Amino acid sequence: MDKNDRGRQLWLAAVLLTRVPLPHLPNDAFSKGADAVWAYPLIGLVVGACGVLVGQLSLWFGLPVYGAATLTLTTMMLLTGAMHEDGLADVFDGFWGGYTPERRLEIMRDSQIGTFGVLALIMVSILRISAIAALLVSWWPAIIVGTVLSRAVMPMLMNILPHARNNGLSHSVGQPTPGATTVAVGLGAILSLFIIPGSCVIAICEAFAFALAIALVG
Repeated sequence: MDKNDRGRQLWLAAVLLTRVPLPHLPNDAFSKGADAVWAYPLIGLVVGACGVLVGQLSLWFGLPVYGAATLTLTTMMLLTGAMHEDGLADVFDGFWGGYTPERRLEIMRDSQIGTFGVLALIMVSILRISAIAALLVSWWPAIIVGTVLSRAVMPMLMNILPHARNNGLSHSVGQPTPGATTVAVGLGAILSLFIIPGSCVIAICEAFAFALAIALVG
């Protein structure tokens, strides 16, 4: 793969994982979305760094730590278009609102949010803000590692889990190759090693454990 291919794939990963206003890509580029998964940790690095920057500036300007943590999370939500939060709400609405796989998929496709989705967003957001608040004042690099590793394990799940439907965004992106998946995981581990060299092994193990748990549930 030459530099131009890597550049296009990095661009494609940014288009898929963020809502940053970027120049449009040709429609046929999205048919090769699975080839771009190796760059997902790099997108996580940018998202996390931007969030931490906003949080640290907020603290510097005298904002209370929970206010700074809220702005940190808000920045990351805006950059990603809240796609992860949307997915979280869909999962909770579907898994707790439906009793058959077909009904769960129907609920998850519905654009309206239900009670379980609202409760999940509230509770998870409170937990995230609390964790970010603690890390902003004591160990902010760990926030960036979290955004890196969460994107690094995504290709692994995409590789081992089947598509729930024969259409939709996940199906259009495709299934990544073992090689691209390995590069994503390795890149996430290397970035973590540079950001928090003393504790990266624990963070990597936790990321893999959560990914495995999600795969087993799925």
